[in-house]
Amino acid sequence: MVDHLANTEINSQRIAAVESCFGASGQPLALPGRVLLGEGVLTKECRKKAKPRIFFLFNDILVYGSIVLSKRKYRSQHIIPLEEVTLELLPETLQAKNRWMIKTAKKSFAVSAASATERQEWISHIEECVRRQLLATGRPPTTEHAAPWIPDRATDICMRCTHTRFSALTRRHHCRQCGFVVCAECSRERFLLPRLSPKPLRVCSLCYRELATQKRREEAAEQQGRGSPGRPAAAGCGASSGDEEDSDEDREASGDDPWPSRVQFYTSGVSWSAFHS
Repeated sequence: MVDHLANTEINSQRIAAVESCFGASGQPLALPGRVLLGEGVLTKECRKKAKPRIFFLFNDILVYGSIVLSKRKYRSQHIIPLEEVTLELLPETLQAKNRWMIKTAKKSFAVSAASATERQEWISHIEECVRRQLLATGRPPTTEHAAPWIPDRATDICMRCTHTRFSALTRRHHCRQCGFVVCAECSRERFLLPRLSPKPLRVCSLCYRELATQKRREEAAEQQGRGSPGRPAAAGCGASSGDEEDSDEDREASGDDPWPSRVQFYTSGVSWSAFHS
């Protein structure tokens, strides 16, 4: 690890350069004791297709975003606390090799590296940071993870009713509980999933029934524990004809913000995947 870089000038310069690359749309990243350990481009499996994303590994967070200009400008900044992260190796497919899953309670997604060596580097560094963060905070490892979304291209029919075929007029939706690709009719319900959002989210019909049953049981147990008469449980939320945005990463900006040409990445010789020492 690179604890000796904490609070040094070179580390401050590196973090400032990353902040500059995200511009005003990104959150400040400099904190006392925070160290930028490395960065690189990984291929992230998004709902429509796999896309290159820039990733920055700090000793306490993982940051990634969309690439506008390589080593110059990034957007759609996402920050993941490392103590919430669990990693899982994935099998190779015809489309992607050197894959693994980054799992958290709010979001889980697959990424792939250019080589097995780079994948092992990323996994080793992340797991060591997670171990140290859990030790420092005293938190137990996360056991509840969000379901990864199955990519749109994985199926041409609804994964619940198995008869609705998707087309230009019949769009795909994703259940926020199981991640399945489903049709509108099979995902009419909304349910409150506090770990994901303060608003009720789209869920498929099967998950809605399971969640509603679980909620009724919990409320019945709570009422019984208080010794008061039970009342009918309101199981989350009902149907909705609208749909929230599936993913901000699938939206492309309508135009680029002004970007000063003098912005330089902190080293011109940084490799495709580099970890600092």
